[in-house]
Amino acid sequence: MQLIRPAAEHLPSYMHALRQGWSPSNVRPALAREQLQSIERDPTAFLVTQDDPDGKGQPIALPDGSLVPRLPGFIRWMWDGEFCGIISFRWQPGTTALPPHCLGHIGYAVVPWKRRRGYATAALGLMVGEVRRAALEGLDYLEIVTDTTNLASQRVIEANRAVLIERFTKPAVYGGTESLRYRIVLDEGAGG
Repeated sequence: MQLIRPAAEHLPSYMHALRQGWSPSNVRPALAREQLQSIERDPTAFLVTQDDPDGKGQPIALPDGSLVPRLPGFIRWMWDGEFCGIISFRWQPGTTALPPHCLGHIGYAVVPWKRRRGYATAALGLMVGEVRRAALEGLDYLEIVTDTTNLASQRVIEANRAVLIERFTKPAVYGGTESLRYRIVLDEGAGG
């Protein structure tokens, strides 16, 4: 499995996953339908939204339908000859802090038929490496959030040397579930 930049030659495999009921968002399943419509309208414009390091794209819809400004970020697709899932990274330039509506720097989702193969663990390690190489000013660590009930995601995060820093309740807009916040320090010579 490797991480690739979303590209036109890979769109049919991505669209297949969306048509099978998979969504790139576990809090907003309707995103699958919206993305299919966007791809059908203008595949090139859709691909541009997958790599937005300046955060100039359209606002982001939260699960309650409210809109918030897009943060700089990019998405990579997990690929093993076909689409396997996504991993996304977002940040605020010059700081490690995130706005209240953004629970973590990294999110990921694997299609059901490719789970239990270690792809999420590998993808997270590859994404952390990519972010380290980018050396973004002000970004000292990454935070990743998962539900207390999502043991598979906890194993993925912990396998990548993340440290649990907080147990908290997500805001109601994200379901109000008990969650865990992990941290991965980017400067490996620094402390946690």
